[in-house]
Amino acid sequence: MASLRVVISLTICLLLGDWTFAKNDAPCQPSKWNNGFTTFVKRHIRSGTPNSLNQNEWEKYIRNNGGCDRPTQSFLHPDELDRVKAVCTNRGGKVFKENLCISNNTFTFVTVRSEQGTCGIRSVRKEKKHLILACEVLDNQCLPVHFEGNPKDEKPSNNARGCQDPSTPRTGDSTSSFKMTWLWLLFIPLLIIYGY
Repeated sequence: MASLRVVISLTICLLLGDWTFAKNDAPCQPSKWNNGFTTFVKRHIRSGTPNSLNQNEWEKYIRNNGGCDRPTQSFLHPDELDRVKAVCTNRGGKVFKENLCISNNTFTFVTVRSEQGTCGIRSVRKEKKHLILACEVLDNQCLPVHFEGNPKDEKPSNNARGCQDPSTPRTGDSTSSFKMTWLWLLFIPLLIIYGY
C-alpha cells in the first residue's frame, strides 16, 4: 500500500509539472512570461547595430551592448518592428507548430555566431528567410516572444491557418494549454479504485 502511495504521489507531481511548466501548444495563448516581448525586442531588434558585416564591428557592438553569453544571435532592423509583430497575426503569419508562427514573407536579418562567453566572432552573415517566432498574448495583444532559427529555410504552408490576434474569434480552439495526457488517464482509475 505504501508503494502505491509513492506511485500516486509521483504521478501527481508529474501531472502538475506537465500542466504548470508546459509551453503553450498553439500561438496566441496567454503568456507565462510577462517580459517575453520586451526581451525579444532587446535581443533581436536593437538600435545602433553595425551597418556592415565586419566581424570587428560586431564584436565591439556585442561586447558593449551585451550578448557574449549567447553563441548565436539574429538581429532585425528596428524599422521592421511592425512587420515582425504582424507575424503573430492572420495578415502576417501562419501557424508553424506548437506556439510558433512562420512569416508569410521573407525578412532580411544578420546572424552573428560567436564563441560563447568570449565575444570572439566566428561569423557574421546576412540572411533572407521566413521568420519563425513564438507568439503569445501579452497585454491583450499577440506578440513575438522568441526567435526560432530556420536552418532548413522553411516556408509557410498554404494549408496552415493564420496566426491570430486575440481579437479574432478562434473557432474550435481552446485557450487553455492543458492537455489530457495518458498519465491523467492512468491516474483517474487509480483514484477511483483506491478511494483517494
